[in-house]
Amino acid sequence: MLQTWHQKVGNQRDWVWRGWQTRYTYQRCHSKQVNLPPVLLIHGFGASIGHWQHNLEFLAADHTVYALDLVGWGGSRKPNIEYDIDLWVDQVYNFWQTFVGQPMIVIGNSIGSLVALVAAARHPELAASLVMVSLPDLSAEQEMIPRSIQPLVNGLKKIILNPPLLHSLFRVVSRPKVARKWAQIAYANSDRVTDDLIDLFLTPAQEREAPAAFVKIMQGMTSSNFSPNIRKLLPGMQIPMLLLWGDEDRMIPPGTADVLIKLNPLLELVQLESAGHCAHHEVPEVVNNKIRSWLDALDKTNTHKDRD
Repeated sequence: MLQTWHQKVGNQRDWVWRGWQTRYTYQRCHSKQVNLPPVLLIHGFGASIGHWQHNLEFLAADHTVYALDLVGWGGSRKPNIEYDIDLWVDQVYNFWQTFVGQPMIVIGNSIGSLVALVAAARHPELAASLVMVSLPDLSAEQEMIPRSIQPLVNGLKKIILNPPLLHSLFRVVSRPKVARKWAQIAYANSDRVTDDLIDLFLTPAQEREAPAAFVKIMQGMTSSNFSPNIRKLLPGMQIPMLLLWGDEDRMIPPGTADVLIKLNPLLELVQLESAGHCAHHEVPEVVNNKIRSWLDALDKTNTHKDRD
């Protein structure tokens, strides 16, 4: 009998942060011989710790692995508050302070990559290295709008982001058929869009708080203050960084990566064939092996430096 995503995500636990119940999971390192940094996995928009179901066990061969549901998503509370990257960065940092307390490997997908990058930039003691699977450059999207039409765009935003309209949108996208079509845009391979994946996305949407949180998150994400400018953050990063990008990503153009890698020589790009926006779930064997080989190379480099 096939396991569901609920059965593949390690030991789920609750952690109260700022008075809100939040969900996380962990998988202890399988090898007592290995003393490598722990790993923290941060999901993307609309996802949860279950989205890492194909990566947790693999990474736990050499690392203790944690995965966290950001406030507003997954099994965590979905309060009716203002949402921005700072909120989630604070959650990640406090989680690290509470459970980890040593430099770790932070791995994120999409918005989770953005949270990982900002957390590592603001709290250098938190991260030994960084892996980002598709990194959204939200500030670039804002700057692409010509000044002459910005008032028009802002006016349209006010109409579109009206709470009643967003509540109606939430009801639509929470339908299994619509969620499946949306997932098929995010995934290059339609056979990876399974009933289990749709259940992973839609189970949290059934909670009473979910509609109001969706409205607040959508309003926050379209605000110019939602995220810092990553093109200003990246040049100052002083840790090894790996950027993985599906060559069939329809959510964020893969060409974005070509701009980002020029900002820091410590940032390495690996493009993934026949993969979309959620490559860690769509082609997990490829992503797992790319991460493992990259970490092995880092370990060898650090060993040589220690000897010298």
